[in-house]
Amino acid sequence: MRTFVHLLLFAAAIAVAVGVFGPLVGTVDARNVQFADLRDGFASGRTLDQIGAHSGAFYSSLAIGLLGVAAVVLLAALFGSRIVGWLGVIVGLAGLGVLTWRLDDRFDHELRSDWRHLLSGTWGLYLVGGGLLLSLLLLLIPRERRLPPPPPRPGF
Repeated sequence: MRTFVHLLLFAAAIAVAVGVFGPLVGTVDARNVQFADLRDGFASGRTLDQIGAHSGAFYSSLAIGLLGVAAVVLLAALFGSRIVGWLGVIVGLAGLGVLTWRLDDRFDHELRSDWRHLLSGTWGLYLVGGGLLLSLLLLLIPRERRLPPPPPRPGF
């Protein structure tokens, strides 16, 4: 990969890691969403504020998954591995996609009617999503060309 791609991938990984600790939708952070919530869906009797106030185990939350994605993208930036970078970006976008699907499944009406209020101040979502989209665009940049060595000059 090119040098500026490495530097920008590094910056995008830092942005994703910082964004994990910010609000994603309303008061909901990645720390409030458990893997079981993503697998089974959110309980029907809970509101977004109750989910935002829920503090579960950190190791079973979406935050640890997104921090792992940031670490994988950081490793891709450090070692120049496009395959590792693609793996991190695809897993990160899938995690955000599943979160969006589960929130839309449970809070469809509330999200559609009050989306301006719920998405104002959600800097965590902007950093995570922006960092992943920037990483996706950076991974699409082609590699630099390797020129063949010049032929030996006669007489030397």
